[in-house]
Amino acid sequence: MVYVAARRLFLRDRVAPVSERVVEVTNGQALKVVEHGARFYKVKTAGGQMGWIEEHAVIDSKTYAAFEQLAKDHQKDPLVSMATLRDDLYMHVAPGRDTDHFYLLPGNSQVQMLERASVERQLPSYMGPPRSAGKDEQSGPPTVMEDWWLVRDSQGHTGWMLGSRLDVNAPDDILGYCEGQRVVGAWKLATVTDPEAPSPNHEMTEYLTALEPPKSGLPFDFDQIRVFTWSVKHHRYETGFRLHPIQGFLPVLLSQDTVNGRTVPVFSFQIPSSQDVKTDPATGVTRPVNPRTIRYALIDTTIKRIGPDLAPLPSSREKDQKKTDVAPRKPHRRR
Repeated sequence: MVYVAARRLFLRDRVAPVSERVVEVTNGQALKVVEHGARFYKVKTAGGQMGWIEEHAVIDSKTYAAFEQLAKDHQKDPLVSMATLRDDLYMHVAPGRDTDHFYLLPGNSQVQMLERASVERQLPSYMGPPRSAGKDEQSGPPTVMEDWWLVRDSQGHTGWMLGSRLDVNAPDDILGYCEGQRVVGAWKLATVTDPEAPSPNHEMTEYLTALEPPKSGLPFDFDQIRVFTWSVKHHRYETGFRLHPIQGFLPVLLSQDTVNGRTVPVFSFQIPSSQDVKTDPATGVTRPVNPRTIRYALIDTTIKRIGPDLAPLPSSREKDQKKTDVAPRKPHRRR
């Protein structure tokens, strides 16, 4: 069996410069191989029509099984966030532009984001080999990293998609407060009632967000946690809590807990206990070697840290970087 990877195309009655169309086949359709020619398959549809199709327009049973196994392995993965496709986009069996692709999702489709990976982008051959760090700076262009997301569609199909072609679903009301940072996820944390709120039922949602710099290939999933609360006094969103800079890792989990006899919303995430992180060479997924789970609770309008781990949080900013962030003082001139 082979499976159509192209968007749609026609089976042909012969392999020749001039041939007749037999029947149209579409992405994902299964075809039975009757004969294997040079760069072409003679196939049979479920309806009994037979014709020729180019080899590169289909995937084989082994690749199809890999997609099925990918969906099975990640069917219980927690949802990170929802995203919208900017345009038509293929699912890949692994991160990377040159990996096998199969399912084609139309633009504006909604997908569930499950996991992030960073891999090196394969540059065109005419640009030369990537430049190795610390060696000859003139040996080639610098290494370019790309972020890929493991996603799941409404039918349960699972695969990797290029992160730059996905827009994380976040309310427009808070996007203007993100200061140019990229939204990794936005979650509903609580609701408040404001008689003068613009919503029909006078209830406004308070949001938890995870943000990162607009740069690919970072050794963490996000470096900022920010909670947007609704001000009943000023009737607008305000930053109720901000934690930055950190090395945060997905998923961000929401739950409820009892604090001082009250049930309150709680969120948690992971950070590394040291600077040691490990990257899966097969996928490019980065994870902390010894993770710490950090928990916070929203009590009224205050974010309070809770849980067994209350140790100080390390900053993800290096000492040298802190120095460069401070503008140098001008020398004092004596009169």
